[in-house]
Amino acid sequence: MKLNLTEIIEASNARVIFGSSGIINNQQILCGFSTDSRTIEKGNIYIPLKGESFDGENFINASVNAGASGYFTTAENKILKEAEFVLYVPDTKEAYLKLANYYKRKINPYTIAITGSSGKTTVKEMMYSVFKNAGNTVKSVLNHNNEIGLCQTLSSLEQDTKYLIVEMGMRGLGEIELLSKYAEPDIGVIVNAGSAHIGRLGSLLNIAKAKFEIAEYIKNDGILIAHNNDLIKQVNDNKHKTVYFDLNDAEIKNMTSKSSVFTYKGYEYKLNVSGEHNVQNALAVIEAGLFANLTPEIIAKGLFEFSPIEKRWEVERIHGFNIINDCYNSNPESVKAALKTFLDLTPSNKTVVLGDMGELGLNEEEYHIQTGKFLENFKCDYVLTTGELAKYIKPKNIQTIHFENKHELAEFIKKNLPAGENILLKASRFMKFEEIIEELKK
Repeated sequence: MKLNLTEIIEASNARVIFGSSGIINNQQILCGFSTDSRTIEKGNIYIPLKGESFDGENFINASVNAGASGYFTTAENKILKEAEFVLYVPDTKEAYLKLANYYKRKINPYTIAITGSSGKTTVKEMMYSVFKNAGNTVKSVLNHNNEIGLCQTLSSLEQDTKYLIVEMGMRGLGEIELLSKYAEPDIGVIVNAGSAHIGRLGSLLNIAKAKFEIAEYIKNDGILIAHNNDLIKQVNDNKHKTVYFDLNDAEIKNMTSKSSVFTYKGYEYKLNVSGEHNVQNALAVIEAGLFANLTPEIIAKGLFEFSPIEKRWEVERIHGFNIINDCYNSNPESVKAALKTFLDLTPSNKTVVLGDMGELGLNEEEYHIQTGKFLENFKCDYVLTTGELAKYIKPKNIQTIHFENKHELAEFIKKNLPAGENILLKASRFMKFEEIIEELKK
């Protein structure tokens, strides 16, 4: 993102508190931005962000010494005369958002915003796999789905960017509304509204309200694409055209442990990944593609080219074990979807390894108990658990063993499970289940 100083001042509503009028009004000088004093390039403008445990304004001197031409500040008396100019704003993060939005409007890409309790990163990646076949497409990298991540994504737009796909996460009410305000989507997608973060929001209805905030700034001629969920329908104010998608609207023709074939609205699609939940994710992508006037052929090509992202249904063979690593994150809905896919499609030699699900509030024990009861609908060799909450996962009809730590669990697998055993790993990210895989590789 490069803008001239006149644009920067106008877009951010900044006030010049130091600098000559000749520099400020020079339309030929284009400035880039940096929020990290360690990565300043000569001529950059430094935007010092603030957080609970850091204050970027403490690094203004270092930024100017590293080559920053100027900087933003929230302190009117913080003038470093070695800089060419200093811009005052009350809130540097808001200024960053305004600049990113201004730049995005200049490029004017067709914008798809995605949120959901689970699966939003998968849908984002599926969406990118489809839209990149129709034109230059930019997406949120990794799971950069907060305000700073949004600014970084908008700042990375190129002059010929045709499509923009942004992921929106939240930990409380009002956060997705803020992201939607500065992203101004043409299409808003609510993948689902489940119990993730219920510990922070207090109820499933509040979660649905938080997800629905994505619709607040959808363009007038845009659309909301949402999972057919009663709570989402309850909070929908019907200000925008809405299309609901549901697995019941698709016909699954064939599903293996590595692929899914289904028809939707008269066209056949294939995914090189398994699971009914992934078919449902694909329906949101198809609806977005059709609304954006992509042909079913382009959509099908992109879905076929999609491959799972790291720690999401990664299949790996380790010393004779077939490991499925699905431990990027976990909540009651996603763990049940993973268990159903694994246990339905794996004919024999099945072991499930489960850890804690986080941020579930006062009922966290009950959610884990219910996971155990859900497992009673299936057959497998073992359920192996570790974690303070996972110990409540106790299916009655399956041999279940709880371990004090991941090392003991991995040792049990190595010493007791036969070669050829299929093993699913599922837990919230903080459990660091990749350490179990590293133990198995030793």
